[in-house]
Amino acid sequence: MSKVLYIKANCKSNEASRTFKISDSFIEKYKELNPKDEIITLDLYKEDINFLSDEDLGSVFGPKNEESKKHPVLKYAYQFAEADKYVIAEPLWNLSIPAILKAYIDYVSVTGITFRYTEQGPVGMLQGKKAINIVSRGGGYSEGPAADFEMGDRYIRTIFGFFGVTDFITVAAEMLDVMGQDVDAIVNGTINKAKDLAKDF
Repeated sequence: MSKVLYIKANCKSNEASRTFKISDSFIEKYKELNPKDEIITLDLYKEDINFLSDEDLGSVFGPKNEESKKHPVLKYAYQFAEADKYVIAEPLWNLSIPAILKAYIDYVSVTGITFRYTEQGPVGMLQGKKAINIVSRGGGYSEGPAADFEMGDRYIRTIFGFFGVTDFITVAAEMLDVMGQDVDAIVNGTINKAKDLAKDF
């Protein structure tokens, strides 16, 4: 049995978010195929996610023990490390990710939990796990000149690789804010792609 951490990062509701229409469809299909797996949904806008304080940094770099697992920030890093699979859902905002998702990544980027320092440099502690990033974009950023401006999925893929998670898939719905595009067709097509990927996730 696998533990799946479903990380949602969009201030819009499930009904209004095109990203969540895709990611929720993926999760529903995954549940259907893997009924015994545990799925933990983490809606960052419903969590007490904030920016790290000086006091928080002391705990992030401090000792890791049973007491530290109760810390309001470190509990997220422990939860993250305990998962086997990750589903991240977010829109492309200003060529990157929503700030709350970056704040969450700061929460889980903790030495001694998700990575460690060695004589050869930092080493990820989450090898053998897998992730899928589901993102919606107003324009086309997968290829061509605009691809150089896409820094959202690129960052998430990089930081997960830093943690040791290199089995990483991206599912992107693009051109959603371009006039003349059939948005429903794009979203539905991406939903079908996501459901298909759920079979081997």
